[in-house]
Parts: sequence; C-alpha cells; structure tokens
Amino acid sequence: MQLCKNGQKINSTPMFRKVVVGISGGVDSAVSAYLLKKRGFEVCGAFMKNWDLIDESGYCSGEQDWEDAKRLCRMLDIPLEQINFVKDYWLEVFGNFLKDYDAGITPNPDILCNRHIKFNRFYHYARERMNADAIATGHYARTNFGPFLEHYSDGEKVRLLMAPDPIKDQTFFLSQITAETLRRTMFPIGALTKPQVKRLATEVGLESFARKKESMGICFVGKRTFQQFIGEYIETKPGPFVDVDHGRVVGTHAGLHHWTVGQKCKIGGCLQPYYVLRKHRPTNVIEVVSGHDHPLLYTDMVYAQDPVWINAPDGLERGGVVRCQFRFQHTKPLVGCSLIETPVTETDGFRRKQLFVKLDKPLRAITPGQYAVFYRNEECFGSARILQPGPSIVYNPELIDRHGRRVVSLE
Repeated sequence: MQLCKNGQKINSTPMFRKVVVGISGGVDSAVSAYLLKKRGFEVCGAFMKNWDLIDESGYCSGEQDWEDAKRLCRMLDIPLEQINFVKDYWLEVFGNFLKDYDAGITPNPDILCNRHIKFNRFYHYARERMNADAIATGHYARTNFGPFLEHYSDGEKVRLLMAPDPIKDQTFFLSQITAETLRRTMFPIGALTKPQVKRLATEVGLESFARKKESMGICFVGKRTFQQFIGEYIETKPGPFVDVDHGRVVGTHAGLHHWTVGQKCKIGGCLQPYYVLRKHRPTNVIEVVSGHDHPLLYTDMVYAQDPVWINAPDGLERGGVVRCQFRFQHTKPLVGCSLIETPVTETDGFRRKQLFVKLDKPLRAITPGQYAVFYRNEECFGSARILQPGPSIVYNPELIDRHGRRVVSLE
C-alpha cells in the first residue's frame, strides 16, 4: 500500500483499478463506496432497477432509493449509472418464484436474485459494458482474497467466508454464486459489524444513510402482507386441511401457495394448533399435524439436487462421504452432517447431480424449494436446492402424551 501527498491510502494492486459498486441507497453500500474511494480505486456506482411496479398507495420505494443513491454519489464525487434489469428479474427470479408457489413449493427469491441478477447480469454488465476490473457490494461476507482483493492470487482458489457479525452474515444468500464472479468481487464492509458500519457512516458525514430505515422482507411485496401479494398473481383454489394422524378433514385452505411447511394454520376448535406437514399439488390437499413439535415435522435426512459449489469440499467428487455443516434457514445454527453426491440419470437422459444429507440431529420443517447450504468452520462451500426431506424421525411408540399422541424427546 502506498500513500499520496495528502496521506490518503491508494490502491497498489495494478490489476484492480476500476471498481463498479452496487449502490442501493442504504448505509451498507454507502459505506462500501466510501471505503473504495478512500482506498484510491477508480469507483463507479451502479443502481440496479429490478422491479417496476408501485404499491397500492402510488408510492414506489425504488424511486426514493434512486434519489438517495444519486445524493450519495454526488457527496462522494463518483459517477452513477442506473441499470435496468426489470425484464431479467421477471424472467429469472420472479417468474420462477410464481411457478414454484403455484406448484406448492417455497422458493428463496433472495438467493435467486443474487445468483441471476447481482452476481451474474450485473457482474457481466460491469465487466463488459463499464470496463470494470472488479465489482463490489455491501454484503456482509468475506473471501480469502481480502475485502479489496488485496490478497488476490491467480493460482489460488477463492473461498467464501462468513462475516464476523453472525446476525448480518449473508453467505447463506450468496451460496449459489459462481467462483468466477466471486474471484473479482470486493466486500468492503465484510469484516465489519453493522454497528461499526453505522458508526463509520456517521463519522464521515453519511449520517443520513445510517439513520435510514433498513429494508426488510421480499422487495417486491412492499407494504402488503405476503398473503395479499401472492393472491394477486396466483388463482385461489380452496382445498382441505387433513389431519395426518386421524385422516379426517379439519378445515379448508384458500390455496397451496398461501402455506409453507411448518407454518401454523388458522383452524379453530382444536386442542392444539395445527401446522403444515406436506402439500399435495395433484389433490390440492394440505396435510397437517397437531402441535408445534409433532415428530412428523422432524427429520435427519435431506435430498437435494443441482449443487452449485464455490469450492467443493475435498473428497466429494470422488464419491466419498464428506463431513461438514448444514443449514437451510439463514438465522438457524449450523448442524453437523454427512454428505454424499451422486449422479442420477433422468428420464430424458440428462444426468444431474443429487445430494444425500444425513444430519447429526433432526431439524424441524425442512422445506422443498429452499436451499441446503454447506459450511465447514467459517467457509461456505455452496448450496443445493432441497427436493424433499427424508422420512420423519423414529420415535418410541411407548411414549404417549396426555392427549394419546406419541411423542419424542428432541434433546
């Protein structure tokens, strides 16, 4: 690292001079852009327009984000370009999102957006149209190449590493991006915590961004409830809730797309609340179980397919059983597992890879359409889409609760 006359640090990595940073209008991308500028890179901002509809009140939050992005780039004296990915987002993220929900599957649009838009369309646009040497984002994640690619090596594999902030760590949502893109991606705030980022923003004159309310939930839902939103796109098709223990109808639902595995059902007149166990698209039946911790909701096996490996764990390609850690929900603790990858020939002759995962402890409500994400220590290897959970855990028929139902200790 070198210093210019005024003492400011400048970038000393010749191959990474021009960096295009994704600007969202929030504090994370604001501080990322500031740090890149401070390091002496030639920084350009890019605002991705992925959604093109206003909410019911006529207000489009994307317009305010765009105004905030322009204000930030004026403050930092960097150019800003708006890139329209609305069509790509509709085809590659939202269209698949609707197809999955209509089929009774629960997708993860954040993972899809990162895979198809931010770290594919945006990456290639920045490299090919804006002549960027690298891209940068405000994600809380790290790589072994460093937050500014200062440790980059042509001969070394890139590794995706967890952020030190366990609450904000976003490697789960980055688990489907490719190693090719990750090699030229900077995460300037990846080694910081959220409080540190807000404090830094305040110290350098970006306090208004630190005060800005953080966006939560799915971007295109807006202020509507998810039930209201999804009902606008998928036709309501009522069907029965069926108690799987007794085989009787206990209520009526308004459509498979309104419910996901493990979700509490609104069914009156029962001793315990019912929870979704399975959804059956051909019959439009939702099987339910009584009690949040019903044994049928738990399994220690997972089947997944089409893994995307940023850096596959050693031994997997040779058909070996690999020990690593698993999660399928961003906020849940990691669980030890044994993993094996097998090629399966489909009926059309196409060979695709499938994963069998044996968990060290049973987990509740493993959901088809979500992602099995694999870690070891601080490294995220990649992920695969969950096809289905394995059989429910084996429980002791001699253990009977006061309602006459078999129970199991999950300790």
